[in-house]
Amino acid sequence: MMPPALLSLPRSSSPSVSPSPLCPGRRSAAVQRHRPSIPSKPAAGICYASQAVELLPSLYPGTGVVVRDAKLEDCWEVADTHCSSFFPGYKFPLDLVLRLDRYIALLSGFSVPPGCTRSCLVAVNPTAANSAISIECGDLRDAEFHGKYGLSKGSVAGILTVDTVADFLPRRGRLKQRRTGIAYIANVAVRKEERRKGIAKMLVAEAEERARSWGCRSVALHCDVSNLAALRLYKSQGYKSIRVPEDAKWPAPKIDQTVRYEFMMKLVPKS
Repeated sequence: MMPPALLSLPRSSSPSVSPSPLCPGRRSAAVQRHRPSIPSKPAAGICYASQAVELLPSLYPGTGVVVRDAKLEDCWEVADTHCSSFFPGYKFPLDLVLRLDRYIALLSGFSVPPGCTRSCLVAVNPTAANSAISIECGDLRDAEFHGKYGLSKGSVAGILTVDTVADFLPRRGRLKQRRTGIAYIANVAVRKEERRKGIAKMLVAEAEERARSWGCRSVALHCDVSNLAALRLYKSQGYKSIRVPEDAKWPAPKIDQTVRYEFMMKLVPKS
């Protein structure tokens, strides 16, 4: 299941412009100018329970796998997992270009509409072999303008994006208002060597926890009808297929015109 919404990270600076999902805009600025994103701060003196939940990673007993928010150092692995899962047929140099494209988009971050939230979750397997290389950015002779970014591989076993932006949900009323109270799951991907270990189920479960902490009443997603394993997973987790009227103009992923998607929803489980 892969709607084209890009993965995002929390960021600490002001929002930047969102790159295009399939072909994120190339940036002429050097990589080091991009900054990750973090959720906007609450009003002074207010601490929401949902924010505390987002700070604590979830450990799944028996697996050793930890599901948490993606960090800056996870960017390359997130991009690599995304591309290797959804574009496995790409060969060099296109596969490298695609990964770099996703990597830069993650570093740059992008804004979400006011009142909306987006999180990129990663399932980390601490027992997996990890190797890393570093890229020096900028002119090292200039002490005020240089940085180092790590490209690690081996610990991120799976990824998932969950948001309340509602880009792929039908709008409400004549004014086409954005839907609220519904979280949307996208970009669920697990590395080939880490599949059949229940990692996708862990990610979906954590996404539902986020949806509950955000006050959402339901969760929605699109699933490729030819991906039988994904359909079985979602149905086993309580997701129901929603019949879309033939003449309805509901927004849907547009990765490939030949791909058909099943629209599925589930009520957020009560705590």
